[in-house]
Amino acid sequence: MVDAGGVESIPQHPQELPQMMAAAADGLGSIAIDTTQLNMSVTDPTAWATAMNNLGMVPVGLPGQQLVSDSICVPGFDPSLNMMTGITPINPMIPGLGLVPPPPPTEVAVVKEIIHCKSCTLFPQNPNLPPPSTRERPPGCKTVFVGGLPENATEEIIQEVFEQCGDITAIRKSKKNFCHIRFAEEFMVDKAIYLSGYRMRLGSSTDKKDSGRLHVDFAQARDDFYEWECKQRMRAREERHRRKLEEDRLRPPSPPAIMHYSEHEAALLAEKLKDDSKFSEAITVLLSWIERGEVNRRSANQFYSMVQSANSHVRRLMNEKATHEQEMEEAKENFKNALTGILTQFEQIVAVFNASTRQKAWDHFSKAQRKNIDIWRKHSEELRNAQSEQLMGIRREEEMEMSDDENCDSPTKKMRVDESALAAQAYALKEENDSLRWQLDAYRNEVELLKQEKEQLFRTEENLTKDQQLQFLQQTMQGMQQQLLTIQEELNNKKSELEQAKEEQSHTQALLKVLQEQLKGTKELVETNGHSHEDANEINVLTVALVNQDRENNIEKRSQGLKSEKEALLIGIISTFLHVHPFGANIEYLWSYMQQLDSKISANEIEMLLMRLPRMFKQEFTGVGATLEKRWKLCAFEGIKTT
Repeated sequence: MVDAGGVESIPQHPQELPQMMAAAADGLGSIAIDTTQLNMSVTDPTAWATAMNNLGMVPVGLPGQQLVSDSICVPGFDPSLNMMTGITPINPMIPGLGLVPPPPPTEVAVVKEIIHCKSCTLFPQNPNLPPPSTRERPPGCKTVFVGGLPENATEEIIQEVFEQCGDITAIRKSKKNFCHIRFAEEFMVDKAIYLSGYRMRLGSSTDKKDSGRLHVDFAQARDDFYEWECKQRMRAREERHRRKLEEDRLRPPSPPAIMHYSEHEAALLAEKLKDDSKFSEAITVLLSWIERGEVNRRSANQFYSMVQSANSHVRRLMNEKATHEQEMEEAKENFKNALTGILTQFEQIVAVFNASTRQKAWDHFSKAQRKNIDIWRKHSEELRNAQSEQLMGIRREEEMEMSDDENCDSPTKKMRVDESALAAQAYALKEENDSLRWQLDAYRNEVELLKQEKEQLFRTEENLTKDQQLQFLQQTMQGMQQQLLTIQEELNNKKSELEQAKEEQSHTQALLKVLQEQLKGTKELVETNGHSHEDANEINVLTVALVNQDRENNIEKRSQGLKSEKEALLIGIISTFLHVHPFGANIEYLWSYMQQLDSKISANEIEMLLMRLPRMFKQEFTGVGATLEKRWKLCAFEGIKTT
């Protein structure tokens, strides 16, 4: 056994070993150890304390402290552990004992001790040296790198040392004094890392090839990373599945599907609307049908009956509201009565405290009793005041409600209960009568609709399209006829104007011929008879007078009168325009001005109107050759002066 000083002592007292094992069995259970190979003295308290500390137990009745902290002590050992003969120290950090060492506290130093194996011995490093360094742990690491092995170390020796850390799945040994060990679980790697820094010696040889300082570190292996990724993916799948289940559980239930409208479904819905328990479900279906636009002339009466059924529930809802209001009033009354009883009891308690504070009874109480009575009295008065304020608040609310009711009520008295019941019955009978009358009207409408549908069956869609086409053609024909009538009127006006112009032209030609004949006759007479020059002048004056008279007659025929107010308005506007332009204006200039007032007027119409009134307007030619221009002037004032 190793004592506190680290010196190995093996006294020969085999008869006391069973007593020691029986005492340790209460905390550890059965451990398969050969009792003939483990000897120590019970009389040595230091050795006994060291042994019990190594086993993770505090010896009862013996002085001493634990060498290893409780956080890394073994709660139970592996019973299949095989221990070699002559191993006196038991190291609690050996992984084969089922130890998973958590990170020790920084303020407590872990004491490493000598580990004896069958083929080798492991010596801890100097505790004053810094702990061996390790690389960053790869995810899912199950493989360790073991360097510094003795040259003569075999796989069997390596397995013997590291199989106490856990199940080994593979050992890959190199020729350069290092190897890789893969364990079955990840926590076994932590046990193997504990052995880093130990010096390994094979047997009792002092040869250099039989010793070496172990360096155990994390190793990165593809198999470990692949298994870790598989586990992560599996956990992610489980997490997604769990979240989906949670979302499905928390998701509100979807509303039931609304069936499509049909006469059969409408009949079923009408029955549901009459049932109080199914009314809320049926009213949603009715609302969705109406919003979809299922109401037409054929189904209007059916929808009207369903709306009427929905309206019949208004009276039921009002009755329910009245019952709930009555229950609320009863609850308020009960609460008020209970509060009044509590307040009376508070008054009695306060009266007791006030009676106790009078001098007749107050002098017999001690100082502490008086203090307690005073405190209780104040507390009771505070509670009594709070309860009274609450009761007064309830009464004020009732008074306010009563005042509101008085303001809202009519000046006449309220009806009695019997009269209100009779009125309710009369109202119910009236509603039933109205519903029956409305149903009768609905049936009448249905009969009329059926008659109209029968009459409309004889008319096919082709007849409807033909009627529409005929109406369209009739409208177009009427429009064309109106256009033709207007064109014919315009043509007749043009023809009449042309005939007048032709008549005037023929009349002027006849006059010219007559005058020419007269002139010839006068010349012959002059030549033959030798009349004087004065006679010839008289003849010329007569001819000129005849021509002027004929011209005036033609002018009078032309200016027989205006046809419409529009022409009179145009004459007034043109006369003012030409009066402003004393030197005259051409027809284009005059037409551009008139078009601003009337966009439909043409230059030809303006020129014809001016030609019809020669006494008001006259046409003059100005310029020579290419600069020749026609201008119209206002001559109405000149005609007045000459007359």
